Amino acid sequence: MSAKPAARRLRPLIDGPVPTRLKLGALWASVLFLYSYGDYFELYAPGKLRAMLASQTALGPVSQNALLGMAALMAIPSLMVGLTLLLPARPNQWANIVLGILYTGIMLLAIQDSWPFYKFFGVLEMALTLLISWIAWSWPMQPVPLAITSAAK
Repeated sequence: MSAKPAARRLRPLIDGPVPTRLKLGALWASVLFLYSYGDYFELYAPGKLRAMLASQTALGPVSQNALLGMAALMAIPSLMVGLTLLLPARPNQWANIVLGILYTGIMLLAIQDSWPFYKFFGVLEMALTLLISWIAWSWPMQPVPLAITSAAK
């Protein structure tokens, strides 16, 4: 073993701060992966495919409006991946706070009377959406210029 790899292991890595926008976008992407896997695994639950073939959902019969509503419900987190990078800071902050809390509540309702695997995914999803809200709430602010703070006194 040469001295070069040992010296490399001893040097600390540069670990710069991750921008808030990037954190939020990555968390929304993670939430979407969990949604996808939870819904996919749910297809293996006994009777689920039979109900789907009979045009039944957990909320009632399948209709164009019901499918449009479900599509809109899933489109919002999908759009938030990109919107967190594109929206101005203040609307971005509020969108992430409100939608993070809203999707936490939706999942809290969705996991009622569900199988343990779905509750597992749901708890992870709720933890991430609450984290999204918290990161957005604690979004770093620009320092107030000294001239403004002096004038306020």
